[in-house]
This record gives sequence, structure tokens and C-alpha cells, in this order.
Amino acid sequence: MCGIVGYTGKKDAVPILLEGLKRLEYRGYDSSGIAILNGTNIKSAKCAGKISALSEMLHAHPFSGMIGIGHTRWATHGRPNDENAHPHTDCNNKIAVVHNGIFENYREIKEKLIQGGHIFRTETDTEIIPHLIEIYYKGNLEQAVIKALKEVKGSFAISVICEDERNKIVTARMGSPLVIGIGKEENYLASDIPAFLPYTRDALLVEDGEVAVLTPQGVTLYDSNGAQVKRDSFHVLWDAAMAEKGGYKHFMLKEIHEQPKVISDTLAGRLRDDHVELEIEIPQKIDRIVFTAAGTAYHAAMVGKYLIETLAKIPVEVELSSEFRYRTLCFPKETLVIAISQSGETADTLAAIREAKAKGYPALAITNVVGSSLAREVPSFFTRAGIEIGVAATKTFVAQLTALALFAIHLAKTRKTVSDQELKSIISQLYRIPELTERTLANDNEIRHVAKRFGQVKDFLYLGRHIHYPIALEGALKLKEISYIHAEGYAGGEMKHGPIALIDENVPVVALALESPVYTKVISNIEEVRARDAVVIAVAEELNTDIKRIAEHVLAVPKTHWLLSPILGVLPLQLLAYYIADRKGCDVDQPRNLAKSVTVE
Repeated sequence: MCGIVGYTGKKDAVPILLEGLKRLEYRGYDSSGIAILNGTNIKSAKCAGKISALSEMLHAHPFSGMIGIGHTRWATHGRPNDENAHPHTDCNNKIAVVHNGIFENYREIKEKLIQGGHIFRTETDTEIIPHLIEIYYKGNLEQAVIKALKEVKGSFAISVICEDERNKIVTARMGSPLVIGIGKEENYLASDIPAFLPYTRDALLVEDGEVAVLTPQGVTLYDSNGAQVKRDSFHVLWDAAMAEKGGYKHFMLKEIHEQPKVISDTLAGRLRDDHVELEIEIPQKIDRIVFTAAGTAYHAAMVGKYLIETLAKIPVEVELSSEFRYRTLCFPKETLVIAISQSGETADTLAAIREAKAKGYPALAITNVVGSSLAREVPSFFTRAGIEIGVAATKTFVAQLTALALFAIHLAKTRKTVSDQELKSIISQLYRIPELTERTLANDNEIRHVAKRFGQVKDFLYLGRHIHYPIALEGALKLKEISYIHAEGYAGGEMKHGPIALIDENVPVVALALESPVYTKVISNIEEVRARDAVVIAVAEELNTDIKRIAEHVLAVPKTHWLLSPILGVLPLQLLAYYIADRKGCDVDQPRNLAKSVTVE
């Protein structure tokens, strides 16, 4: 989730771009850079680290110009370093590009370009674009951009300048945000509105498949075939803080609603009709897998256990990192240890994976941050959730579940433990998950109603079984974290071994009643709590009409393959926790006593 800015007008572009990048720093922070048309040439500066490092570089070696583009990076391809920072250029440094998104077919294109004599300087997927534009450029930058983009697959927002067209920025999008700021004899572009709010409140949205040309005199929109598009601008009424949140009240709510895009990005370039392609090499001989993780990542690992054991038929254990690091490790030699950490900096998880490596076990990681300590420690499979501002993990959890589904499908294919027909069925459903996620998030009226009714209770019980037991744990954790209401997640079958003593009319029970091999057992557990006068809030498929007979409230989600249902099942629980916390007036994004990344023991 990178940030893009651009300016063309009569002012010096450098301070405008730097200010815009600072306002987009919440979108990514591992590196930044700008490119300026300075008279006749493109001048650029870029470096790893915070935007303050870029500012210092420009202070030491200043340049100026009245047109330019800038970028703040969240790495997905290539390590976060000076070389991989944007902008990127063509062979002759005449074309500069910044990019937000993922090009799924960049490897094939890069190989062809190298064979054609093009020289690449970075590890990024972005660098293919300036070279493609270089091939097609015949004096009209927008036409070259349109032709180049016809060759790529994936999601993107790009902005381009060319030293042969000195007052023009060409920008385009497909699946990644892009908005234009309309000024007087000057125009702006950005990934998000906050970047240009100090200068103008008149904005124009660029839609998927469109290309925009910005000059100081105006903005022209084109469709993917080069036909001109007419669209009215709108006036921004939000203040800067709300604009950063995309109009949402809190970052957490914004991030919950970003989950369809996060899932799409995590799947991009990895999912095929009958198999999954991973960027990391998995040891051929695996007799056992051990996950080590903490907090929400631990719950994701628990879901991963069910996915891998069901599909790949490999025994899986899940260990809390804080316990694993002090254990006597006595696993068989062919045990693969996998650490899961959003930040890649969790102290206990780092210590756990180092302990496993020291004992000679093969080790991998699933993490969201390229260049993190964990990613430097072991080969890593990266989720693509972008930066998460809210302390309570939402979109990063769903990204981890998506990555684990890909991992399990890959293992099942290579080990031939599931028929090709069954794998194709699961993959076809996985393709639909972003759409189903969007549908689920749009249907929140009942969730709001439940939050209003139960927002002042003191205790909640969350029940789940099998693959949905970890989702019950995660739902309870979210409620505890941000609303400060006591909540417990339990395996439904364990309820009669103690927790049922707590049940009465004052303890609402949230039950994961989604399709699974133990669905009928879950129904029995619901009947048990109803017999003790509990109010039942069920998460169930939309077409499940029977559940309405035994649950006072039903939080409905679309039907999908039961192995993928945890991804949809957690969404109502995230929203329920959010709406309850918001009604109570809690600090949703920064709950008390919590930190985003636990980097100390």
C-alpha cells in the first residue's frame, strides 16, 4: 500500500511533493523518493527509511522544477533499500515512473525485456513499466502508457513523467486508488486526498482502466482505448484527519473495509486454475509442521493447522512463541518450523525461530513486512496487507488466513493428497473470496443492532468448533482489545467441562455456526446454552434458515467452501467489536496498554 503524489504548475514541485508524501506516510514507510523535470532533464532523489531522510538528502543536494512525481513505499517485490525505492526509470533515464500495486506477470515481461537488451537495476516489479513505455514512446506519452499497460496483469496506480514532454504527467489506475486535485493553473495527483488538501479541495476521481493527463492548464481523462472521458469534479468537505481515514471514523474501520483489496493483493500472481505458485522454496521432505506465533497471528496459525492437515495430510502443531522459545525442542528432523508475525519484529517469535534454526530445523516465515528482522532471518512468504494503523489486527489477520490457504493448497498439490477436481473447486472459491468479503462488509445492519443491544454487558462467550474455534478466539480477542469487555473464546465441546456454569441471561453467546464437518455438534452446543437462558448471536451462512429458530440474532455471511469460511466468518466479529467499542467511546485505534508490535519480552 504505497503512496503516490504528483504536481504540475508554476511553483517549485519539490516542497509540494515532500509535504504530500508526509501526509501519505501512513500508507507505507520503508523508503521514499521524488523525480523532477528540472529544465531539460529528470532529476531524482530516493532513499530507504523515513521521509525525513529524503528531506535531508534534498537539503544537502537541492534541485527544483515545476513538475514532478513522488512515492512512499511499502515493499512487496524487492527489499526496502535505496536501489528499490521509487521512482524507476528506463534505460536512458528519460522516463520516470512511480507505482502502487502488484504486476502479476512482471517476471515474464522482465525476461523478454532483458533479452531485448534492456538493463534492469532493481528487484522490483515496477521497473518493467518505464522500459515498456520506452518501447512504445513515439512522441505521445499517454499513448505509450496505454499500450504498455495492455501488456501487464494485476492491480496498479502509476504516474509517469518524460523529459520530452515537460509540463505533462500521465497517470493511470486499475484496482489501486488514485485521485486528482484541481487547482488554478496547477494540478495535483495522489493516492489519497490528504496529500493535496492544503492546496485545493476540488478533486476528480480516476476510475479503473482510465488514464489521465495532467498539465498546468487542465486534466484530460481517457479510457483504456484512448477515447476521451468526461467527469465532473467534486468538492472535499472532510478535514485532513478524516481524509486520511478515507472518510471513515477510525483507521480500524477503514482497514476492515480494505480487506477485499488485501485478499486480492495477497492472491495476486500466486493463484492459478489448478495450483498455487509460491515465491519461496519448501523443503521436499516434511513429516511435520510446527507454527510459532503470538496474539492474532497465533489464531491464524490455528486455522492453518486445520487447512494443512485436511488438505496436505501433514501433522501440524501450533505453539505460542513465548512458550516455544523456552521449550526443549525434540521434534523429528523433518519438522518444518514456520513463524507467523505481521510486523516481523515480534520479540518472542523472533527468538522462537532463532531457537529452531539453532537446533537445525528448516524454518520459514509468513509476514507482512519485507525487510523486517524475521524476513532477514528466514525465507519468507509475504502477505500484502500494507501498513495497518489500528492496533487491533484486522486486515493483516485476513491476509494471513489467505496466505495459509495458498500454502495448504500448494502442499496438497505437490504431495498429491487431494484430487485435482477438489483442488480446482477450492481454488475457484478462493478466487471469489474478495467479492464475498465485500458483500459481507456491506451487510452490517444486524451487526449494528446487536452492538446497540449488547454494548453495555460485562461478559461475552464466543463458541466455535474445528476450523472455527480459532475464529471464536479471535472474535473474543477483538472485543477485549478495543471495548474492554471481558470475553472468552471456547471450543464448543469444552463448554460442558466448566464454562457452562457461567451461562445465564446476562451472558450473550456468539456462536460460529458455519458449515463444517462438526456443524451438527455446534447446533447441539447452541441448544445447551439456550437451555440456560443465554441470548445466542450466530454467525451463519445466508441461506441457513434453520439457524433462525435457535438464535435470536444471525450475522449472515455468504456461503463458500468450508475450509475458506473462517475468512468470511471473522468479518462480522471484527465489525461487532468495532461498533461496540465506538458506542462506548473507546479509543478504537489506540486501545489502552497495547502496542502494535510487541518488540520486547
